[in-house]
Amino acid sequence: MISDILIQYIKENILVRYNARLEKINDEVVIYISVDKISSLLRSLRDNTNTLFVMLISICGVDFPQEEKRFEVVYNLLSLKLNARIRVKVLVSEKQEVPSIDDLFDSARWYEREVYDMFGVKFSGNDDLRRILTDYNFKHYPLRKDFPLTGYEQVRYDIETKQVVYEPVKLDQEYRKFDFLSPWEGGISEKLLSEDN
Repeated sequence: MISDILIQYIKENILVRYNARLEKINDEVVIYISVDKISSLLRSLRDNTNTLFVMLISICGVDFPQEEKRFEVVYNLLSLKLNARIRVKVLVSEKQEVPSIDDLFDSARWYEREVYDMFGVKFSGNDDLRRILTDYNFKHYPLRKDFPLTGYEQVRYDIETKQVVYEPVKLDQEYRKFDFLSPWEGGISEKLLSEDN
């Protein structure tokens, strides 16, 4: 939990300089800022002796496909000295790039790769944006809301060609009707009881 004194300090000294907005949601402080000012704001939160948010806990993405700025990149920071957490959010369109912060936090490079791999958000300045959780030949981004649950392609090993083969998803199983009744109500249990008698 973050103190009201720290919130007031951030509002008066940091947010005014970056034209950012602060909200307190369920005892969590969230700062909204534009993409071009994210590096400067995070540097201020890290280096300012009154805040000292020196630890980057994570960078994650959120997808709102109906919005013009579809993606929300979320930075979670921790101040060990003040025992406080803060969240910084940036709204990004599909073609827009976010400045990399790997020069500010050592762990940022890995988190940026993960957001790129799952959502397709690019980070300018990160020279190591490659797949981290999916296959290198994977062409899509699985955590986007418009990505189908079954995916677009399936992967299998072909014994004759001795290689991995990508092919369109085929659902061989026909539609089945599932009976969600309890096994003790109707169906099989009644049949078993009649056979015992």
